[in-house]
Amino acid sequence: MSDEAQLRADAGQMLIVGFDGPHTRAPEPVAQALEDGEVGGVILFRRNVESIEQLVSLTTDLHAQVEGDLPPWVAVDQEGGRVVRVREPLTPIPPMRALGQAADQRAVARVSEVLATEISVLGFNLNFAPVLDVDTNPDNPVIGDRAFSSDPERVARAAAGVMVGHHTAGVVPCGKHFPGHGDTLQDSHHTLPRLMHDEKRLRGVELFPFMRAVGAGIPMIMTAHIELPVIDAFAPATFSPRILQGILREEMGFEGVIITDCLEMKAVSERYTIEEMVDLGLDAGLDIFLICHTEAKWRAAFERIVEKAQEDPEIRQKVAASAERVRKLKRELLGHWPRPYQAPADLMEILGCEEHRQITAPFFEDGAVAGVDPTEPGA
Repeated sequence: MSDEAQLRADAGQMLIVGFDGPHTRAPEPVAQALEDGEVGGVILFRRNVESIEQLVSLTTDLHAQVEGDLPPWVAVDQEGGRVVRVREPLTPIPPMRALGQAADQRAVARVSEVLATEISVLGFNLNFAPVLDVDTNPDNPVIGDRAFSSDPERVARAAAGVMVGHHTAGVVPCGKHFPGHGDTLQDSHHTLPRLMHDEKRLRGVELFPFMRAVGAGIPMIMTAHIELPVIDAFAPATFSPRILQGILREEMGFEGVIITDCLEMKAVSERYTIEEMVDLGLDAGLDIFLICHTEAKWRAAFERIVEKAQEDPEIRQKVAASAERVRKLKRELLGHWPRPYQAPADLMEILGCEEHRQITAPFFEDGAVAGVDPTEPGA
């Protein structure tokens, strides 16, 4: 492989992209980019789901675009409660607050395994969960019962159970939203929140579950588009070397993959161009840029990564290191995935089966299932 071809392959591993509208097959631009190695994976939302049959056809197509031993990421936000992208006939999953109240962490792990098993047979291999935010602000417009608890220790303990369940089912978990979105008054889908806490408070509350998750071996962490002026007065956490390198990498010792929250969220998209976000992200040490809607933006991001790496040998080394972290994670945690992927013949016997429903039922109050979260893009 030529140096240029290797660079383009490395840059592609740094992108996970989404697309608007339902599709029974992978959209041609996305399919071609996967085949060419110019994106490393895809995220799907409710807007991409018409039926189980259509969804399996779509995920099968996405997997089939990539030859070789390393599959593409096929990612989803399937947290439980009000943030799920695939519903019936899947087993209803309670809000994470209900899991955080559980004394038996084996029960939490079993619920997590149910969730991960069912999305796995649909073709998903990466789930943007668990939420590691601490629910300390009752007026927070975006976290609430998505968090396990207002107690950092309970959050950390429940998240560990979720990690175990996902690993058991063969789905990669991703902790979010670093360094902690639980105490904000604003929703970063719409504006840039700011937390004015001092370092003692941040380390004792917001950062605590992430520190514990890193110690437990969480493989991927998603950033939050929030400002922490006490640590970095100039950049949101997503683009802050002080927060991502200084705290997450150096202090906590995280060696896994760092991914952004969606770069089309207004907290950052109204302040920076996509090229500026790539420049800042490369400097901060991001491994994957998540762009959930617009083809023109992820194409521009890809070309900007390539351009910056060609201009600067230090950036080229960073791109190579990030791509290797992503490939290492795929090798270590997705090696069991069949190539090519095919849904199991007994798929419909797994989804929402009685065994799974019995595992999750004790966590629901009066059998209620929460509605779709309207604040989540693409819900």
